[in-house]
Amino acid sequence: MSAIHTLTMPKWGLSMQEGKVNGWLKRPGDAVAIGDELVEVESEKIAGAVEASVAGVLRRQLAGEDDVLPVGGLLGIVADAEVADADIDAAVAAFNASFVPASTDDDAGGPSPQQVEINGRRMRFLLRGEGGEPVILIHGFGGDLNNWLFNHEALAGTRAVYAIDLPGHGESAKDVGDGSLATLVAAVLGFMDSQGLSAAHLVGHSMGGAVALAIAAQAPERVRSLSLICSAGLGAEINGDYIDGFVAANDRRALKPLLTQLFADAGLVTRQLVDDMLKYKRLEGVDTALARLAAALFAGGRQQAVFAEVPAQLGKPVLVVWGEDDRIIPVAHAPAAGGQVRVERLAAQGHMVQMEAAHEVNRLLEHFLS
Repeated sequence: MSAIHTLTMPKWGLSMQEGKVNGWLKRPGDAVAIGDELVEVESEKIAGAVEASVAGVLRRQLAGEDDVLPVGGLLGIVADAEVADADIDAAVAAFNASFVPASTDDDAGGPSPQQVEINGRRMRFLLRGEGGEPVILIHGFGGDLNNWLFNHEALAGTRAVYAIDLPGHGESAKDVGDGSLATLVAAVLGFMDSQGLSAAHLVGHSMGGAVALAIAAQAPERVRSLSLICSAGLGAEINGDYIDGFVAANDRRALKPLLTQLFADAGLVTRQLVDDMLKYKRLEGVDTALARLAAALFAGGRQQAVFAEVPAQLGKPVLVVWGEDDRIIPVAHAPAAGGQVRVERLAAQGHMVQMEAAHEVNRLLEHFLS
C-alpha cells in the first residue's frame, strides 16, 4: 500500500507551543513536489510556510484558516492519488486518537541554551545534535541564535551544531570592546577553545559571514569549510541607511519598516518579531554595543573589512548562498564560482534567506556539509 504522510504543525524555536494557520497555498487534489510550500502558519515569533518533505498529492486539509493548532497537530495529508479515501480517513482517525500535545514540562526537557565565559565575557550558545564534524552558526548584526530557528535542528541530524550569540547580541554580554571584527573573531575562537573544537565548519550570515571570513584569513587551520549566507566582508557596499536606522530605532514605528527590508516577503515580519527586537534594543548596553560595532565595521555606510580573496584562496570548500532580492548587501558581492567555491543565488528571496527559503538553504547546506 502506498504511504500516507501527515503534515503537522512545525516547531520553530524552543518556546513555540502552537501555531495559527494563515492560509493554504495548495488545494486538495493538487500535485505536491518536495519543497513545495503548502500552508502558511504563524507562531508568536514569525510567520512562514510549511514545505512538503515528500512528493504526492494533497489529499486532505484538516486545519482551516485562522485555526490554532498545538505543535505536532495535524494540518493535512499528502498521499499518492491511488490511495483510497477510506485509508486516508483511517489514518486521520488513528492520528487523532493517539496524538497528545507536548506539555510545557515536556518542552523543558529539550535542549536549552547554555552560557560560557569567553575572555571575561558571558556568551550564550545552543547545541543540538552530536558527533560528526562540528558546525558553528554565526548570526548577523542585531541578530542572535534565533536567526537559525528553521535551520538548526535540520542540520543537527548527524553532527553537533552550535548556534551562538556574538558579543553585544542576544543574551551574551553587551561589552564589545572597540567594536572591531577582531573582538568578534576572538570571541568565536575562544568559544571553540571552550568546547574543545580544534576546527569546525563555519556558517555565517551577514556580519557573521564577515566574522567567518576573518577567522579563515587569520586561522585557516580552525576552519573545515565556509558557508556564507548574504555575507558581509566580500565587498564595500552595504545599506548604510538600514544600519544607521536600526541603531537609532527605539520604537515600533521606527523599527518595523527597517525589519521589513530584511525579507522579500514583508508579511513575515510579525508583531511578536518586532516586539522581541524592541525588547532586545531596550536592554542595558545594547545601544552602545550596536553603535560601537556600526562605527567600527560600517562607518560611512561602507564595510570597513573586506576579504574578497579568501573564498578562492582558502583551499577548502566554500558555499555562498544569496537572496537575489537582498536589500542590505548586494548579491553582486557573491564571488565567482569555480574550484572549491560553489555559489547559489535564490530568486525572489531577501537578506534573511535562511528563514525565507529554509528548505532550500537547508538542502544546500546539508549536501555541502556531507
